[in-house]
Amino acid sequence: MTLTETPRTGHTTGGDRAVRIAAAGAAGICLAFAGLQVALAAGAPFGEHVWGGGQDRVLPTGMRFASVGACFVLVGMASTVARRAGLVDRPARWLRPATWTIAGYFAVNTLGNLASTSDIERFVFGPSTAIAAALTAFVAHRARR
Repeated sequence: MTLTETPRTGHTTGGDRAVRIAAAGAAGICLAFAGLQVALAAGAPFGEHVWGGGQDRVLPTGMRFASVGACFVLVGMASTVARRAGLVDRPARWLRPATWTIAGYFAVNTLGNLASTSDIERFVFGPSTAIAAALTAFVAHRARR
C-alpha cells in the first residue's frame, strides 16, 4: 500500500493506513512513557524501575525534574511522529529527519533499557522502545509529504 499526495495541497490521502497505524502506535508508546514520567515527577514509588534502575523508590528532586523534562520531550516526539504520518496538522519537510532522529533515539534507548539492572526496564521498557523504534522508522521511511 502506498501513500499518495493530492497534487494541489501535498496532503496525504487516506491511502496508507499502515503508516497511520504505525504512527498511532509509536505516539501511543511515547504518551504512555510520558504518563509514567508525570507519575514519577509527582512522587510515584517506581524509581527503582526507571532511569537505569539505580534510584530509590521515590525519585530525588533532581530526578523528578528530569522526569518533567522527559515528559515534554516524549509528548513532542509523539506529536512529531503523528504529524509526519498526517494524523495531526500539516506534514512538513523537517519532519522526515526529525522522525528518523526519534527512531534512532528509541533504538539507543532500547540498548540502555536492556542493559539496566531493573527487570521492568529490561523486560517491559526494552521491548516497548524496540517496538517504538521500529514503528517510528517505518513512519519516517514510508510517510510522504
